[in-house]
Amino acid sequence: MDVFEAINKRRSIRDYLYKDVEEEKLLRIMEAARLAPSARNRQEWRFIIVRDKNLKERLVKEASHHQSFMLKAPIIIVAYVLDKDYVMRCGIPAHYIDVAIALTHIHLQAVEEGLGTCWIGSFYQDKVKEVLNLPKEAEVIQLMTLGYPAEDPPQRPRLPLDEIIQVY
Repeated sequence: MDVFEAINKRRSIRDYLYKDVEEEKLLRIMEAARLAPSARNRQEWRFIIVRDKNLKERLVKEASHHQSFMLKAPIIIVAYVLDKDYVMRCGIPAHYIDVAIALTHIHLQAVEEGLGTCWIGSFYQDKVKEVLNLPKEAEVIQLMTLGYPAEDPPQRPRLPLDEIIQVY
């Protein structure tokens, strides 16, 4: 599969098969994240792979607005940083962008592996940290489900190119 095909096939998956993700596939997916670029090559991202049923239930019930579809996924990936201090010259904190790039690598490699993901931004920062016993200085950037899709949703509408680009 080429990159454009993976981008085109990508969907937010909210229904998963009851099937574990093979370790070799998970390692390739996480290697894709490790290879992602980051500002000044700081690589400040950290990931927790949550497979434990009790931890997943706590994340959903206590920290993620009872989004029960998350429990169908065999894995919830928690992306966080400890170092939030580096701000790029443009004034944007680097860690938000760097984690988003790494998660995009995860997302696209998952498609290549025949897996699906869903970005989860609806969560309580303090509750995720409590459930996973993260240090106070940690900042959870995003959660992401991962597993074999039990659905093939249609592509969502996108704006036409002429509405999103300008050429000078």
